[in-house]
Order: sequence, then C-alpha cells, then structure tokens
Amino acid sequence: HLLTSGSLFVSLSGWTCKDDCKYECMWLTVGLYEQEGHRVPQFYGKWPFSRFLFFQEPASAFASFLNGLANFVMLTRYKASVPPSSPMYHTCIAFAWWVSLNAWFWSMVFHTRDTDVTEKLDYFCASTVILHSIYLCCVRTLGLKRPAFANAFGGFLILCLACHVSYLTLVRFDYGYNMAANVVIGLLNLFWWLCWCLQNQQRLPYVRKCMAVVLLLQALALLELLDFPPLFWILDAHALWHLSTIPVNVLFYSFLRDDSLYLLKVNSAVMKMD
Repeated sequence: HLLTSGSLFVSLSGWTCKDDCKYECMWLTVGLYEQEGHRVPQFYGKWPFSRFLFFQEPASAFASFLNGLANFVMLTRYKASVPPSSPMYHTCIAFAWWVSLNAWFWSMVFHTRDTDVTEKLDYFCASTVILHSIYLCCVRTLGLKRPAFANAFGGFLILCLACHVSYLTLVRFDYGYNMAANVVIGLLNLFWWLCWCLQNQQRLPYVRKCMAVVLLLQALALLELLDFPPLFWILDAHALWHLSTIPVNVLFYSFLRDDSLYLLKVNSAVMKMD
C-alpha cells in the first residue's frame, strides 16, 4: 500500500504497512466523528496529525529543526567572538555542541517518526539539557573558584542521569515520574540561575538576559499544559512551545558570549597584575 500510493519517502523513513494502515484508519475514524458532530479523541495518547511526506508531526519537527539551526548559528558566532582562553569557553561549547544540538536533533527525529526508541532518546536528551544547564550554572557561580567542587558535582549529575535513564529503560517508562523529575530539576535550575542573576545584575547588567531566559522558559513551558486538537491538524501546543523557544535560545547564547568575554577581561587583568 505504501509504495502503490506513491509514498516512497514514507516507506524509506521506516513506516511499515501496519503503521500506515493505523494512520489511514485513524483519519477514517476522525471523519466519522466529525460527520456525527462528536469531539475528535486522541489516538494512542496523541492528537491526530496530518502527515507531510514522512513527517509524523510536521510543525514540531520543523520547530525542532529551527531550534537546532538557531543553536548552531549562535554557536558559530560564539566561537568567532570568544577565544578558547576564556574560562567558560569549553563548558559553553560542550553545552552547545554535545548537549543542545544533540537534543534538538533527536527532538526532530522523534517528531518525524514516533517510536519507542526515538521517544526515549528525545526524553533522555531533554533531561540532559536541564542537567547540563545546572552544571553550567554551578561552574559559573562556584566552579571557577572551586573546580574540584564543580567536577564532583558534575560527576553526581552524571550518576543521577544514569539512574534516571536506567529506571525508565530497564524498570518502567513512567511518564509521570519523568515529568516530575524534570520539573524538580528545572525549578532548581531556575532558582540557582535567578539567585545569581539578582546578586549580580547591578554589577553586570548583561545578566538580565539570563534572567529573561530562565523566566521565559518557565512561562513558555505552561504551553505544555494546554491540550487542544491541532489547528489544521498540524499546529498544536507542543509545536507552539518549540517555536517560542527559538528566540530564547538566541538570547541565552548572547548572554553566554557577553559573560565569557567579561570573564576573559577579568582573567587578563588578574594575569597582568600577577
């Protein structure tokens, strides 16, 4: 059916005949519900989405791609303006390259093709972003003066991530637990960054960018609480959330660049005094 219907791209992206039959039957059911004037239900825990080529959730997949592109563009700008001698350079590069870009890639893959594997990779990478943001905050606020503490804390976070992933993979994939864990970690991330920003906003005006980022991320996360059928069967609350984080990513990299250049200036001044 896939090949005879001309959906070669769908077949090549891993859709089986069974998957395609579920998709076609879903829309047949949607049509019957609408014809009878009933509210369209969710299928397998998700609202129905109109597939575009092989993209299962085209709006969210495209938004994830744009977030990844924004991260990549801002990463290149960061590398062009901040020399490697800046104290935060390597930590910021690791956050951008190995964590954020990787997370947005798997987010795009998951929204392109929802499977058990792509779902887990998307969720686990999202948790990694939050944990690395806390590590980034730890290095910036405490680790520059106490590198041993930052290293120990980083090891602790890796252990937490390993336990989190192991439980969800080997014991039970608990959506409620996963959300609760990410909320707790996200709130810790919020309050740690916010406290540091409030303490330094008079001395370092650019930290207001970081304050805006952490507050906006928490506010925009409320979009996830909205639950409505996708507009035109394409645009849902999750896609809107992903689209809204694009400028927030740009603002955060702007803060990282300003802060890295400030630390470089301070470090250079200290070396001259010595």
